[in-house]
Amino acid sequence: MNEPTTGTLDVPGATLHYERRGRGPVLLLIPGGAADAGLYAAMTGDLAARYTVVSYDPRGLSRSRLDGPVTDQRVEVWSDDAHRLLELLSPHEEASVLGSSSGAIVALDLLARHPERLHRVVAHEPPLLELLPDPAPHRALFADVRETFRTQGVGAAMARFSEGLGGRPDDDGEVTELPPEIQEMAPRMHANLPVFLEHILCPFSGSAPDVAALRRAAGRLVPAVGRDSRPQEALYGPATRLAEMIGGKAVEFPGGHLGCTEYPKEFAQQLLDVL
Repeated sequence: MNEPTTGTLDVPGATLHYERRGRGPVLLLIPGGAADAGLYAAMTGDLAARYTVVSYDPRGLSRSRLDGPVTDQRVEVWSDDAHRLLELLSPHEEASVLGSSSGAIVALDLLARHPERLHRVVAHEPPLLELLPDPAPHRALFADVRETFRTQGVGAAMARFSEGLGGRPDDDGEVTELPPEIQEMAPRMHANLPVFLEHILCPFSGSAPDVAALRRAAGRLVPAVGRDSRPQEALYGPATRLAEMIGGKAVEFPGGHLGCTEYPKEFAQQLLDVL
């Protein structure tokens, strides 16, 4: 069940690379940041015992090529990509979705626009800064990270990002820190970082979710946070605030913002429980 079946899907402006494992109802995994389908590689074996697990490279990243030059990315376009994948792979049944980080922002937009297509959506730490009581300092940090990338490059930008979020100042965010199970993705993720830093980080984190639509779909939504992310308001705060706004409480998952790579078995079990 760990060996994927791969495919491609033509969408407006791009061609998506996707991978499919297992049997059962579709569980779509949307990666975040500079990651691609490989982000969830250490979890898919456990998930594929009960679901048809679909992961994919978002447009402009790794093997999902754009038809033209890369520009600032839009949440609704990525959400439409995810919907088209579901229409292809689960045309007659509701599907479940896990989105992490910027992928969680996409998952929320997908739920807001197509609730009838979804059984459950787990949105793990969407960095929706506009949901915070005071988003200004976090907007400034993210903008500074982008400007640091423009003037000093990827390494300095990732170090500034980690420091601003509460990490060590000498932590440069190099992809070599990825766990062994997903090292295969590391070169692709490193190559994706310029696209993420320039064209995804600020547009996605500065977007505003359709809270009214999410409130109507609250029974299908699980806002999720990492236990270790509590001191990081930009990561932990938006999901907890969203949970309050729809009348619920965020569910804590093992690890931090990258809990799916830090504790893949425990993360997968928690995901199965909430699904």
